[in-house]
Amino acid sequence: MQEAVDQASALARSDAPILITGPSGSGRKHLARAIHEWSPRAGGTLIEIQLAGTAEPSQQRELFGDGGAPDSGVLARAHGGTLLLETLDQLAPSVLQRLAEGLRNAPGRVRLIATAAREGASAAIGGQRIQVAGLSERREDILPLAAHFLAEYAAEESIEAIGFSGEARRLLLEEAWPGNVRELRERIRQAIRLSGQGAISAEALMLASDLDAVPSFKDAKRAFETRYVEVLLRRCGGNISRAARMAKKDRKDFYDVIRRTGIDPGQFRG
Repeated sequence: MQEAVDQASALARSDAPILITGPSGSGRKHLARAIHEWSPRAGGTLIEIQLAGTAEPSQQRELFGDGGAPDSGVLARAHGGTLLLETLDQLAPSVLQRLAEGLRNAPGRVRLIATAAREGASAAIGGQRIQVAGLSERREDILPLAAHFLAEYAAEESIEAIGFSGEARRLLLEEAWPGNVRELRERIRQAIRLSGQGAISAEALMLASDLDAVPSFKDAKRAFETRYVEVLLRRCGGNISRAARMAKKDRKDFYDVIRRTGIDPGQFRG
């Protein structure tokens, strides 16, 4: 991944289109955003658009605007900035050709950064290529990324991040991670909600080698409710009415949740 970051940093200074290829969830979009921030266009607009699964007329309209208001397309609105176009390889051929022609006819007007699972027809836009590998191909990134996400989400939940158990670290490295970095991030977010204080276990990460050790849905839901109520009451100083408003629940319903968890709101009152 460091090679991809170094390449992105070097390419950020130019205006040439960039295609970032790699599997979904591998961090392509985050790298694209970083390129914009490192570029001379950082003070300009960054517009992100995803057109996969839309019909050719809709793609034409979104990118180039309709006949009566051509400036309504994102290509015009991104003038002076960067257009981040996801899944470029899923554009209709006619749209891809028009986009390539527009970039050639107005060089430098818009910086295009696109993502794709593979190059294919997207080679029409020219420019530079950056390849991002799936997480299973860069296992040396797994534990540093896991530690980063743990610190980030622990801060959000107002708890102290202790780390991962030995078994959790081992199984993190052994997991296939078909969803790549996105899956790792979400797994750790949920594990924090299940574990609360203490080291993150393999069971909380749903990585237990013994499948019977993975918590049942009922136990996982109860653990989440307990953690959620603790965080809200701590932030609200034990004020149940305020906590209920933050949770967007009726006060009586929220009080029922508190009783179900067995938490005493009084312990959070200063």
